[in-house]
Amino acid sequence: MDNMDESLFVKVFGNYPQVKVLDFLIENDIFDYSKTQIAELSGVSFNTLETFWKRLVETGIVKSSRKVGNSQMYQLNKGSPVVKKMLEIDKKLMLSSIAEDAETPAASKQKERYKIPA
Repeated sequence: MDNMDESLFVKVFGNYPQVKVLDFLIENDIFDYSKTQIAELSGVSFNTLETFWKRLVETGIVKSSRKVGNSQMYQLNKGSPVVKKMLEIDKKLMLSSIAEDAETPAASKQKERYKIPA
């Protein structure tokens, strides 16, 4: 993932493995994934994921959802107060970015371009 593809969450909190995993889970909060899928899709090695995974589960940030074959599936625990705050922060970052984009000179030119003459 290059700098242009980084989410606001990662840009603000840093391009660290745990942040990348949390960002992935926040952006895909309605789905569940195996640890292997989470590692691969978030761009973190499985061994690195293993170094902090237990802490995510113990703190209630991540919860197991079901078992598919031999794989345990996990998802973001939206009932957790910590996760609720993370989702709130992510939403505020997005809204702030949208507001900033709307105030740029390029956005003003775009608005002018589509103005309907009276």
